[in-house]
Amino acid sequence: MLERIDHADGIVELRLDRPPVNALNPALVKRLDDAIAEAAAADARAVVLSGKPGLFSAGLDVPELLELDESGMAEFWQAFFGLLERIARCEIPVVTALTGHSPAGGTVIALFADYRVQAEGDFRLGLNEVQVGLVVPPVIHRALVRLIGPYPAERHLVAGEMIPAAEALEVGLVDELVAADQVVERAVGWCRNLLQLPGHAMHGTRRLCRADLAALFDDGDALDISSFVEGWFAEPTQATLRLLVERLKQK
Repeated sequence: MLERIDHADGIVELRLDRPPVNALNPALVKRLDDAIAEAAAADARAVVLSGKPGLFSAGLDVPELLELDESGMAEFWQAFFGLLERIARCEIPVVTALTGHSPAGGTVIALFADYRVQAEGDFRLGLNEVQVGLVVPPVIHRALVRLIGPYPAERHLVAGEMIPAAEALEVGLVDELVAADQVVERAVGWCRNLLQLPGHAMHGTRRLCRADLAALFDDGDALDISSFVEGWFAEPTQATLRLLVERLKQK
């Protein structure tokens, strides 16, 4: 489900390994949250989140989540926000090595990281919640605005379209594109370069610059879990999600 790889200089890679598409279910979200916390509390100086070649994460595990009742879905969403907050508040740098496609939940995780390295090629990422009948929670909207600006965020969210990797670079959704087989190496290298800076100055400046991102989680209204769960169980959304699952089964 999750593989830890220790690189030189205290850089820890956490590689998503939940076949077939690294879909985010309650177990994987908890394992990733725990692993980041464990790495930061121990000897890690930076964390790289990666996936398999061609795919970082396909987003939420819709088939499994459709089996949850309202209480279970609220608990999962709280845990997912906990993971995002863990990344936003992490005392050490967190970089996403987007090794391929990264729709929906995969992109959401990347929003809260320090840096995003995306694989070059015919890969897509973005937030497509509108297309399945969901409204993006305010905390995710605000993180996207922080990264790419208000109007680009509006256009992206309202359309709900996956965008090509090259376009993601143009709008600032990712920080750089590299050859697919060099994504992890580049993410590790970026961490290594950062860690060569004077530690007190780097960490202090990092905390200052990311304080607004961490503060998003201080506002309970920005999480808006109840509204998201209500939207998830709305009849049109359930119908759309179940149709999506049937289409996936036919592939």
